[in-house]
Amino acid sequence: MAAFGFCGDWCLLTCDKKIVAVHSKQSRDPYVFDCSTVEKKPKNKKNENRSNDDGESEDTGSDKVLAFAVSPSGKLVALTDDTKRLILLRCGDASWQCISIRFVVRRCTALVFSQAEDELLVADKSGDVYSFSVVEPQREGELKMGHLSMLLAITMSPDDKYIVTADRDEKIRVSHFRCPYNIQSFCLGHQEFVSALLIPSAHSHYLLSGSGDGTVKLWDFESGRRLQSCDLKQLVEELSSEADKEKKPTVSHITSSPDQYHVAVLCERLPTVQIFTLNLESKEKLVPHTRLTLPHCPLDMTFDLEGRLWVLMDSSDTMLQMYSQRHGSWECDAESQDLMTVTEAFQPHWETLEANTRTNSRFEHLVKRSYDNVEAYLHKKQQRLDEQQLKRTKTRKVNDDKKARKEMSRDVTQSST
Repeated sequence: MAAFGFCGDWCLLTCDKKIVAVHSKQSRDPYVFDCSTVEKKPKNKKNENRSNDDGESEDTGSDKVLAFAVSPSGKLVALTDDTKRLILLRCGDASWQCISIRFVVRRCTALVFSQAEDELLVADKSGDVYSFSVVEPQREGELKMGHLSMLLAITMSPDDKYIVTADRDEKIRVSHFRCPYNIQSFCLGHQEFVSALLIPSAHSHYLLSGSGDGTVKLWDFESGRRLQSCDLKQLVEELSSEADKEKKPTVSHITSSPDQYHVAVLCERLPTVQIFTLNLESKEKLVPHTRLTLPHCPLDMTFDLEGRLWVLMDSSDTMLQMYSQRHGSWECDAESQDLMTVTEAFQPHWETLEANTRTNSRFEHLVKRSYDNVEAYLHKKQQRLDEQQLKRTKTRKVNDDKKARKEMSRDVTQSST
C-alpha cells in the first residue's frame, strides 16, 4: 500500500518497490531508491533446501516497500521491503546517501527511531521487536522483546524511556526501553486489533491509539488508565452504503500537528479525515473539531513543518490534497505552489502504480469473524429428529403390515381346516 511522509522539506512517497523523495521548496531532481535493484540476501547453505518461516526460500520476495520511518531530526529514513531488507538512508541538504543495507529475520510491519537516533526498532509479523544500531550501521540486529501475536504498531516515548507496542490481539504493552522484560503497564480496552499509536511529543505521558473496533482512545500509558474513548462509527453510518453500515471503521493512521494541538485520524476506505483538538487541561481532552470530506478514499496523511495537512488519495488525477488552517477552520489549498510542485514530480511514478495495488487493505484479514452456529445446530438437530421420527413411523407401518398379513394368513388357515 502506498504511504506518504515528510523528511524535513523533502516529501516521501512509496510506490510499490520504490521510495521517491521530492523537495517541496526548491527545484531539485527527485531522489528515487528502487528496492528491486538492491542485492538480495545470500542463501544460507544449511537452509538451501528448506523453506523459511514464511513458507518461501530465502531469496524470494516481491521487493515491495512494506514500511518506512523518518528520524526525529528529519535527517534519516529507514525502510523495509518484502524481501526482508532493512535500508538506512541519510537525507542531506543537496543529496541522499544509502548508509547500509541489512536483513531482518521476518517481514516487518512497523519501524521507529529512538529520539536519540542511535537505535532503530523494527516490529515484525511474528510479534518480535529487533533493535538495529544507527551508530554502527553494519551491525546485525538484536532481539529486544516479543509478543505472542503479530505486531501492527510501535512507538517510543519522547524521553526514550518506554517502548509501546500494539498487536492483533487488542493488547497495547508499555515496556522499559533498556530492559524490555520489565513491563510497565498494559493498556487494555480495544475490542479488535490495534492498528495505530501516537505519543504527542508535547504531552509525553499520554498515548493515542486506533483500532479495528472503530475507536480512538486516549491513555495515561504509564499507569495503563484509559482517559477517553471516541467512537468513529458515525462516519460509517453517514458515508457508507446500507450494506456496509454494520461494519466498523478501521483506524489506519493517527498523526498530530507540529504544535500538538490538532490530531488527525484516518480510517481505511472512508473518504474523510477527522480532526480533533487535544487539550489535556479540559475534562474532554479529545474534542472533535473538523471533518474533512475528500473526493477520493485516502491512503495516508501527514503534517508538514508548517502545520499543513497533506493527504494522499487513491486517484490517478488528484493524488494529493493539502489543507491549511485559516481563522480556526481547515480549508483546501488547491492553488499552493508547493502542492503543485510535489504533485508534478510524483505523478510519473504514481501512474505506474496499479490501482488495485494502491488500495490493498493491510487490516482486512485481521478482523475477527464471529460465527453464530447455534441456529444451524438447532436446524440440523430438528432435521435429525424428523428423520428419526419418519424412520420409526415407516418401521412401525412395516411391522403393522407384517402383523396384519400374519393374522390374515392364520385366519385363512383356521377357516380351511
